[in-house]
Amino acid sequence: MNYDILARYYDALVKDDEATRHWVHWIGSAGSTLLDCACGSGEITRQLAEKYEDVQGMDLSPAMIEAAAAKDTNHQVTWSTGDMTDLSGFGTFDVITCLCDSVNYLDEAGFVRWLDQAWTHLNPGGYLYFDMHSQDRIDEFREGYAEAGTFEDGTQVQWLIESEDNVLYQDFAFYLPDGRTLQEHHLQYIHDPEFVRQELEKRFTLESVVTDFDLPGLQPGEKYFYICRKKETA
Repeated sequence: MNYDILARYYDALVKDDEATRHWVHWIGSAGSTLLDCACGSGEITRQLAEKYEDVQGMDLSPAMIEAAAAKDTNHQVTWSTGDMTDLSGFGTFDVITCLCDSVNYLDEAGFVRWLDQAWTHLNPGGYLYFDMHSQDRIDEFREGYAEAGTFEDGTQVQWLIESEDNVLYQDFAFYLPDGRTLQEHHLQYIHDPEFVRQELEKRFTLESVVTDFDLPGLQPGEKYFYICRKKETA
């Protein structure tokens, strides 16, 4: 899983302007500096740059960062490649975000490492915002999900999702006009909300948890949204 193929088609496949507005509104303004982990193609990151003085976007995929930087014609964001479980090359921020179920690419150990890094790189009283797949996604994809389409350049895509235990398997196949086939395989981990709560409370004050942006608490839905504030000690 590296997104280097998917980066070419990511916006055409999943871009959702209304959802982007919801994310930006949900985050609000909680300081002047922000780091967006796993920023992808930068759609949300660039809009957050309208609300924060200093915004940095980082992603594991060089191709994603290249695509994000190409759209940032006003140079509002500082872009970099990196692993969000190791933020040692970064300073500290008022806000750290990780959106669009990106934390689900981390297994339990990786999630804990990311929380430790987020705590270390937040300013005193800083905020952590993230969302993740709900438990309902396991049942939703247990029998499999398939989507197909054609992009403007003639490339055809097949997107398959299946779940087994607490893992989502996503397979992408891109059939290019020149006859080539490109494939990517992704794994995502659905985390137990109790495990998430326990790990968060070791490091943060859990200020808000909602489902699908506006349903209070953990309810049936697609995503859980967490707002956490850094504790003085962890």
